[in-house]
Amino acid sequence: MKAVLFYEIAPGKTREDAMAIYPRHEAHLNAFIARKEILAIGPFADPQKDGSMGIFKDRTCAEAFVQQDPFILEGLVGKYTIRDWNESLLG
Repeated sequence: MKAVLFYEIAPGKTREDAMAIYPRHEAHLNAFIARKEILAIGPFADPQKDGSMGIFKDRTCAEAFVQQDPFILEGLVGKYTIRDWNESLLG
């Protein structure tokens, strides 16, 4: 079962805050991409309001990601949620 990770930006954090942390986040992200543990990730159209999400191959990968993600460790993310997802293809 796949897992979907939702991030909410911490109050008072800005795009500039995110960009300062991004190189460390990107390095962490690239390790998960290389192992094919993450399928998709990115911000919503208005990340300040709506945050971002990622789709992981399973909950274990999503939990491992958040434990070491600089966006969380350095306070950019105020809240995150992981939800198990029963993917279904239509058509």
